Amino acid sequence: MGWGIRGQYGHETGAMMAGLLVALALCRLMASQADPATVARAVAWCALATGVGGSMTYGQTVGLTHDPVHVGRWNVLGWGMLGLAIKGGIWTGFGATFLGMGLGGVRYRARELAVAWLGLMGLCALGIAWINEPFDPARRVLPRVYFSADWRWLPDAVLKPRREVWGGLLLALAGLLAWTGRWKRDGLAWRLGLLGVLGGALGFPLGQSIQAFHAWNTPWFAEGVGARVASVTNWWNFMETTFGATWGGLVGLGLWRMRGRIAGRDVTEGLERGEAWRAWPLWREWALLAVHVFLLMAEEFTDARWASEAYDFGMLLVWLPLAAVAGGRLWPWWVMFPVILLPIAGKTFRNLALEDGGWTTATGAWVLCVLPLGATWAAAEWLRRKAIPGATAGSWLKGGLVFASCLYFGLNFAFFRFPWPWATWTARTPNALVYAACLAALGWLAWRSPGTAQGLGRPQSPGGPRTRQAA
Repeated sequence: MGWGIRGQYGHETGAMMAGLLVALALCRLMASQADPATVARAVAWCALATGVGGSMTYGQTVGLTHDPVHVGRWNVLGWGMLGLAIKGGIWTGFGATFLGMGLGGVRYRARELAVAWLGLMGLCALGIAWINEPFDPARRVLPRVYFSADWRWLPDAVLKPRREVWGGLLLALAGLLAWTGRWKRDGLAWRLGLLGVLGGALGFPLGQSIQAFHAWNTPWFAEGVGARVASVTNWWNFMETTFGATWGGLVGLGLWRMRGRIAGRDVTEGLERGEAWRAWPLWREWALLAVHVFLLMAEEFTDARWASEAYDFGMLLVWLPLAAVAGGRLWPWWVMFPVILLPIAGKTFRNLALEDGGWTTATGAWVLCVLPLGATWAAAEWLRRKAIPGATAGSWLKGGLVFASCLYFGLNFAFFRFPWPWATWTARTPNALVYAACLAALGWLAWRSPGTAQGLGRPQSPGGPRTRQAA
């Protein structure tokens, strides 16, 4: 559901919402007995890091597999699917790694994380220069390994190739895995990160296979039952839903298999006590929140060049909030609820009230922005107060998962123009029904699941990271 809804909002901030729902669901299943504040940090980190891959262009890569001009060309199909596998693996690898970083019981200080992320941005710049250059479309000069519109497939066509950055993100992700594995000795982080890479590498091509099948077999959908199915099917959205189900499922399976590496309360509470005397003052948390929100809203909803240069690229966008989540007591809750909602609510308002004209400005502002944002601020504070010392993460995960799932389902349902199943079906109706089923399953998961993981907090081998941290 999360990745399918992301398609309406796009890019980095839309992916953060999907990462939030995945992390909430998996932590409800397998980390409900861990320390509540530590799990909140893990969820916030996963959500932010999942947004990094939104900087990659992939529309033209998808086009290689299903555009009419390429139908029947197996070599182009294979190249496009390879590109989707690479980009999908990079996209989901970041979020899975940070989920493991939050749950593994290894301490990551704010300053340490900020400095390390600067190093990863340097690796990203190096990777772009090494892999994604040269790029001079005016002279038809493109990188040697290139997965967007390319004249080698259509020599006489008028094309508008897109700049790719996947090489830089690939190098940055490799650096992150090496840092967490070799330097920090965080066994859960790098292992879960590799499973995230596998999930995305399988999920993106698998999802696109649905869309490509329709494009390659149009006569099957020209008349009869096939035509009726095609008339109410959003193939792109089903591609995204399949992608999300695949990578979320594989990361969940991996976390379950490695549940013995999830730090128990004896470790995570110890880390919290050790950090307590260094807790950030409130003025610093609020000041950083003001800076982040200002830059985020300027980048999302204005044409200011300085805002685009400062906050348009995913690795720049998450640098400040990743460090703030590591050092602040309030930031994890802010990120999970009002901060991630801000661009989603704004884009929904813009689409329904300003572009479409179906809603009045006043009604849209209240229903789509003011009320949801007020609810997220209230939820963040209420759930934070439930995360008291001695409690477990299950004390807030149940309500947090239900609240976030209903919130984003509702905003997307409005974005879909309320495709009720008893009304005339549109291309939005089947996906809305799929999301409704997902919402029901998430509700059942939140309220009925015991949320325990066998082996939670089980000691690792002597000298392992958790043993040292606990000591």
